[in-house]
Amino acid sequence: MSLITTTSELKLACSRLARHPFVTVDTEFLRETTFWPILCVVQVASDDEALAIDALAPDLDLAPLLDLMADANVVKVFHAARQDVEIFWKLAGLVPAPMFDTQVAAMVCGYGDQVSYSELTHSICKVSIDKSSRFTDWARRPLAQAQIDYAIGDVTYLRDIYRALVAELEKSGRRSWLDDEMKVLTSAATYEQNPEQAWERFKSRARKPRDLAVLMDLAAWRESEAQSRDVPRSRVLKDDVLIEVALAAPRSREALGNLRAFPRGMERSKAGDEILAAVEHGLARDPQTLPRLQRERRNGGGSAATVELLKVLLRQVSDESGVASKMIATVEDLEAIAADDRADAPALHGWRRKLFGERALELKRGDLALTVENGRVVVLEWRDGKEAATG
Repeated sequence: MSLITTTSELKLACSRLARHPFVTVDTEFLRETTFWPILCVVQVASDDEALAIDALAPDLDLAPLLDLMADANVVKVFHAARQDVEIFWKLAGLVPAPMFDTQVAAMVCGYGDQVSYSELTHSICKVSIDKSSRFTDWARRPLAQAQIDYAIGDVTYLRDIYRALVAELEKSGRRSWLDDEMKVLTSAATYEQNPEQAWERFKSRARKPRDLAVLMDLAAWRESEAQSRDVPRSRVLKDDVLIEVALAAPRSREALGNLRAFPRGMERSKAGDEILAAVEHGLARDPQTLPRLQRERRNGGGSAATVELLKVLLRQVSDESGVASKMIATVEDLEAIAADDRADAPALHGWRRKLFGERALELKRGDLALTVENGRVVVLEWRDGKEAATG
């Protein structure tokens, strides 16, 4: 196990790693006081070696590593890849490819929702991970040997986890399911920090077009401000304050300052003026140009009852298939299906439709019934006036 601190060492190491069909990858970074993550250490392993790269070493050029991340002949294996990939995107506009995420694969294979690396090492490798260095200061130099060992441990067991999950996917015939799930992680659009889309994190809080219009401009302002100052969003304006301002839509410094959660005195600052300008711009938006609100579906008591039945069916399908229910369908999916058989919901497309969507529609039509036998939910199919238990 070694720590790479020079470009020449990194170039040689990446040349060796590129000879393998896959490498496992992880990163250590800091983000507590910045908007953009500060990359501190990168860990990479092949079957032959495991190493750590000191990303903060003076004059170290990460180009050889970035070339490896882009090498089409080498699969890059991550666990919970999104934040790691975001770092490579920020460094070089690069999404590592081809890529395999063991957390996503584990969900497809029935290990539960958002299973952790330590849980997988325990269940697959029969090893307990030492977490003593988990919250260490990765920016402090020199790195202690315990830190290096801990970091490298995050990619060594990942090799066996990868192989085990690939075998399970092939055996179960669910490899195509994983490919569908990886589309979001491998899309460059996922990592583009577009201020104009920042409102989508809060879209469920807007109940009226006016609320949505103001929220869109306020969220865009905060995102741009956080990016330009390289500080966390909460340092600019906390989420609950952002929502309060959007719903109240104050049009004067006095009204802004009177909001309960708004920081005292901020209404008289440059930021206060910019917030008021964002509110005005939002109020001036043409309602016809706004995205459609995710309205609560209230088509009578029958619709609410249907959603509750679909929740029971979802739990039954999840238990039967071993796939986390959150991965199969969300509450929004269930509400959409309850309201419309042709809803554009993920649960009615691809593998989800085969696993759950078709059953959901059959339940709505009365072709399926739910009952309890020996303490477990059982689905009954109704065909030609006869019933048959399916699970």
